[in-house]
Amino acid sequence: MLDILRVNLLSPLTLAFALGVFARIIRSELSLPRDLYAGLSIYLLLALGLKGGVELSHSSLSAIAGPVAITLLMGCLTPISAYLILRRLGHFSISDSAGIAAHYGSVSAVTFIAAQQFTNSVGTQAEGFMPTLLTLLEIPGILIALSIGAFRLAATTKIDSARDPAILPRPVSEIAHELLTSRSMVLLVGGLVIGTIVGEQGWQPVQPVFEGLFKGLLTLFLLELGLAAGSRLRDLRQTGFFLLGFGIVVPILHGSLGALLGSWAGLSVGGCTVLAAMVGSASYIAAPPAVRMTLPEANPTYYLTASLAITFPFNLLAGIPIYYQVAMWCCA
Repeated sequence: MLDILRVNLLSPLTLAFALGVFARIIRSELSLPRDLYAGLSIYLLLALGLKGGVELSHSSLSAIAGPVAITLLMGCLTPISAYLILRRLGHFSISDSAGIAAHYGSVSAVTFIAAQQFTNSVGTQAEGFMPTLLTLLEIPGILIALSIGAFRLAATTKIDSARDPAILPRPVSEIAHELLTSRSMVLLVGGLVIGTIVGEQGWQPVQPVFEGLFKGLLTLFLLELGLAAGSRLRDLRQTGFFLLGFGIVVPILHGSLGALLGSWAGLSVGGCTVLAAMVGSASYIAAPPAVRMTLPEANPTYYLTASLAITFPFNLLAGIPIYYQVAMWCCA
């Protein structure tokens, strides 16, 4: 376990993230241009989708049916369990509980990529169709959590007719449309479709760009995420110890369950590790705008600090090696 932790902690990805956090702690002027950050996001998501599509073209329906079913099940369970823990044990409001649960029901694409790189580094590569599971896990958690919040608010609160319509909960269909047409979904699903159509032969000409440069650009992207996480460290004082514990314990519970179910579905140790990292992660790209528009009463300090300043660093530093160890136990 110590060897696994050392491999993870001394990787360029982890050290680049730590450098970003350190730069914010010492109040350095270091920053990445916004356009560069957007460009890196587009590149990483499209590359992820393309590679997954190429691998998917080699996979049979029988091989992915079980993992797909497990992924959809976890996409339903994680937001519900997160909401109940926050509401019953943490005594958060309905809006805050649903808002945080939406982040933990969805998935962090960067955590997914880091988990894949980790399994490659320890010699246990995950199945090639894992990006397909990533896209399937992106939407259900957000929709379920926001639906719980919207319906609970409607059932417990008498809405004043004179209230500003801009802050009322919106229809679930409208939320679903925005999520399904978001940049991350279009790039991931579009990349999967393109990769599946062109196959290995069509992948070869663009492979040097979308695979050869991948690790280097991912390292630069994690530097930016370190800067973002470092800027929110002070918010930990406002969120209290409960949210700090939630951001660590709940991902371990979700991830361990994901590894166990993944082993039952026939995934390898690497596949179980990546699936565990996915269900144990928290979204900080797709979920925040959806929560902001649907549950404006939810406190951004809570859900952004929990997902970006607590869970993401934890998964990057120690969570992924823990999921790997659990996956080895489950697949033994």
